[in-house]
Amino acid sequence: MSRLIPCLLILLYSPLVFSQSLPAGEFLTPLAAEATPGISVTLDTPVQPMPTATVFFSREDFNNPVVEIRTTMGSMILELFPKEAPLTVENFLGLAEGTRPWIDPDTGLEFLVPFYDGLVFHRVIDGFMIQGGSPNGRSEGTPGFSFGDEINARSLGLDKMQVLDDAGIPHPLLGIGNQQDFQKKVLMPLYEKLGITSQAQLEARIDEVNRMLRSMTVKENYENLGYQYSERFISRMPVRGVIAMANSGPNSNGSQFFINLADTDWLAGKHTVFGKVRVGLEVLDAIGRVPVDNQNRPLQDVVILSIRRIQI
Repeated sequence: MSRLIPCLLILLYSPLVFSQSLPAGEFLTPLAAEATPGISVTLDTPVQPMPTATVFFSREDFNNPVVEIRTTMGSMILELFPKEAPLTVENFLGLAEGTRPWIDPDTGLEFLVPFYDGLVFHRVIDGFMIQGGSPNGRSEGTPGFSFGDEINARSLGLDKMQVLDDAGIPHPLLGIGNQQDFQKKVLMPLYEKLGITSQAQLEARIDEVNRMLRSMTVKENYENLGYQYSERFISRMPVRGVIAMANSGPNSNGSQFFINLADTDWLAGKHTVFGKVRVGLEVLDAIGRVPVDNQNRPLQDVVILSIRRIQI
C-alpha cells in the first residue's frame, strides 16, 4: 500500500457567480475565430473578500497534480497519477484546462477552451460508478480523437489468473454468465487467433484448443480480445474512489471518465486508472444516489461546473 502524505489546501470560493444564457453552441470560441466581446459587470457595492475553505487531505506523492471537480452537488478533490498513466493524465488536464484542441461533434468545429465545463454526469449507477465527459451528453460522445490504454496487466495480477479453474468454471473477473458469453468472450477470440474458421478445422484441432483453454490466463484472454498492455507503468485495481477512462473497447479512450462508487474488480485490465478522490467521497456518494431514468441518466442534471488543477 502506498504511503499517504498529509496536505493542507485552502480553497477560494466566489460568493457571486455571473452567468449568461446563450443559444446552444455559442458558449464556445472556435479556433481561429474572432473572440466574443467580454461581458462587463459593474457592482454598486464593494466586492467582499472571497470566503475560504481549509481542507486537510493526504496524497501519495507531492509531485502528483491535484484537481478539483466542481459540480452542482459539491466538489471533489482528486490526486492524479502521471507516473502510472502519463498520456491519460496529460489528456485529462489538457481538456480540463483548455490547452488540448477538441472537435464539437455537432458542428465539426475545433475548439481550444475548457472541455468539461458545463457537461453533465450522463450515466449514474448507484453502487457502481458515475460517468461524465461526453460532449453530447450521451455515452457515444467523443472529443474527436482517441488514444491508447495505459495498463500493466502483470501488476494487476491478470497473468496469474486462469480463465478456467480445475472444475472448468470461468474466472469471475470475466463476467461470464452463460455459454453464449463464454463463446463470445473466450472461444471466438481464441478461434480467430488460431485461424480456425470452420467446424472441420475446429474438430481437427480440438485437442490443441482444449490445451490452450486449460492454460490460458485472463491476461492472454484479454489480449485475444485486442487489449494491449505495457510494463512501463504500475497499474492499480479499480477500487472505490478511483477515476478511470470510460471506453468502448481496447484503445478507444477520449474524454469520458468514470469515478467508482465501489470496488469493480471485473473492470481490471480494461480501463486505465489515473487518479483517486482524496476529498469529497460524500459528494461522490450523493451523486451516486440521485434518481435516474431507465437509461441511468439523472432525472435532474448533475453539472460539472469546472475541472481545474490546484496549486498547493
